[in-house]
Amino acid sequence: MANIIVCYKWVIDEADIRFSSDSSIDTSKAQGKISEYDRNAIEAGVQLGQSGNEVIALTFGGPDAKKSIKEALSRGPAKAVFVNDESAENADGFVTAEVLAAAIKKLGNYQAIICSEGASDTYARQIGPRLAALLDIPVLTSVSEVSIEESQIKAKRKIEEGLQTVTAQAPAVICVLPEINKPPIPSLKAVLAASKKSVEEWGIKDLELSDSASEPRIRVKSRREYTMERRNILIAEGAAQEKINMLVESLKKEGII
Repeated sequence: MANIIVCYKWVIDEADIRFSSDSSIDTSKAQGKISEYDRNAIEAGVQLGQSGNEVIALTFGGPDAKKSIKEALSRGPAKAVFVNDESAENADGFVTAEVLAAAIKKLGNYQAIICSEGASDTYARQIGPRLAALLDIPVLTSVSEVSIEESQIKAKRKIEEGLQTVTAQAPAVICVLPEINKPPIPSLKAVLAASKKSVEEWGIKDLELSDSASEPRIRVKSRREYTMERRNILIAEGAAQEKINMLVESLKKEGII
């Protein structure tokens, strides 16, 4: 049977983020976690793997991301592959996709690649489509329901107009939405079993990537707290229709309507 590869990301726990007086973001005491949405992706992969496919958890991160492996395996995958490189700290979607695609090519024999629609830190929604382009296979995005029968993948996509049912020939990249499932909390038995599962650790050099493939196209210069300024315009006097007219005029002056 072909493998089902689930990609996930180790991210900063947003509950630990603190803001300084100058609106800069302090993550010095923040702990890491598997992206909330990637937990849905792992569970989707495990459910698809119940037909006999081996489920492999794949992640690219710095040394700290090694903490994620036991939890990822406790959620059901049979093995994990960890691409360990400090460059992951500053990797953008371009680099991450290049690294994951190279790792997937090295693994080979895959039927489906499962990603979340976006990671919970940036939600850039780039990795799935980029992976599909690099691997030259179909991509199904915004997936809320999926099944695989032999070599055909059937999925329901959540789009603005409603739900769209699509099919694709395997292998394909599947980007799942959070509503696709509710990931269970791993049991003690599953956590203990995770420590006995196979883990492969690779470096970027093991993937034979070119130097340009590990060079970010986007560099983050700073991160700041989002603030919203309010006009504090209070319309209190007058009848209801007069208040509505005053509100409309105020919105027009602001260029909102």
